[in-house]
Amino acid sequence: MNIVSFLKLIQMIYGKKKPEAAKIQQMGLLAVKIGQVHALRIDFLTEETCIELSKLYRTNIPIKTEQVLKNIDKTKFSWIDDKPLASASVGQVYKAKLVSGEDVVIKVIKSDFKKMFEKDVASVKSLFKFVIFFYPKLARVFDPIGILEHIEDYTLRELNLLNEIEGHEVLRKIYDKNKEIYDLSSLKFPKIYRELSSENIMVSEYIPGKTFDEILDKEMSYSELLLLFKIHGFFMFNIGTFHGDIHPGNMMLNGKKIYFIDTGAIGHVSKRLSSGLLNFFEALSVYDYDLCAQRLNEMAETGISGKKFENFKVKFKILYSDFKGKSVKEVSLTKKMMETIKLGVNSGMAFEKGMFSIIKSLMFLDGMVLRCNPNAVLLEDMRQFLDEFKKISVT
Repeated sequence: MNIVSFLKLIQMIYGKKKPEAAKIQQMGLLAVKIGQVHALRIDFLTEETCIELSKLYRTNIPIKTEQVLKNIDKTKFSWIDDKPLASASVGQVYKAKLVSGEDVVIKVIKSDFKKMFEKDVASVKSLFKFVIFFYPKLARVFDPIGILEHIEDYTLRELNLLNEIEGHEVLRKIYDKNKEIYDLSSLKFPKIYRELSSENIMVSEYIPGKTFDEILDKEMSYSELLLLFKIHGFFMFNIGTFHGDIHPGNMMLNGKKIYFIDTGAIGHVSKRLSSGLLNFFEALSVYDYDLCAQRLNEMAETGISGKKFENFKVKFKILYSDFKGKSVKEVSLTKKMMETIKLGVNSGMAFEKGMFSIIKSLMFLDGMVLRCNPNAVLLEDMRQFLDEFKKISVT
């Protein structure tokens, strides 16, 4: 991807015409990842645009089966479907049955995307550096290079399925350690057959469910979606280690159980940031804006005081003057948070890089609620779980 194609991608996403997911796929893996990030931004993109971009979660250009499966030891399987169950941005998935009788899925990394992806990232990074040279404030407020590096990091991790297995084990260990002190009964993990897996192949238990992306608009209830916040919020606020890419194509629902899939990207934030955000959202859920301003300042790596803080507090209250009691359709929580961080930075605060991982999670949650129940007052509905998180003592 050169500068011209990157600008074309941005024009496709933000332009008046509906973008074409197929054309974005042809632009390469980086274009797909950028499109996926925008797919839930119904707060500033049209619904038609988001629906088209959401195809990038599950519908990608398939590769011929014989080419994908050529390196698989077929003696371990009694049957492998000749049609892919799914074709994602980096992998292709097939349903199969082991010789021992278990139903499984085989995930295979597609052809070597790594070099082209890294080349595309380098090109776009050069563009951002050029822009920042003339507008340095952009680096502090929006941090486009940091966001791009985040996309680069989690995508490169996805290209090695051993990272997905490792991420699965990290989250599973947290679950096992804490399931007695917090209700995580709605969360399940598919079994992974590590002895049959490698850097490019992963064999795991077949889950006869559907991704959130498939059911958000019609079949999924809002209460089922709130279970994701209950689970993900525990990992994010109480542990500080969480699934780093919870877009709706990476969550599955089978009955009343939520399954985390594609766990190659694991988010990590400091205790100060995770607990600080919990305190911030607790204050925000009851619309205590003075306390919100204080909590945000406390979780910054570099805080402010005196007149600077008082000026910040005044601007914070103005920013949230239209927030109380508003639905996600009326006011985007993600947009407010991004504007809040921008205000904090412009006022003199500095935040750790892990902040984007949190914002990204909120973006996906916010976007899923917009599709499932646009009239929901999300922050008020989150309050019950925030109270639960505050009562937990994690060792």
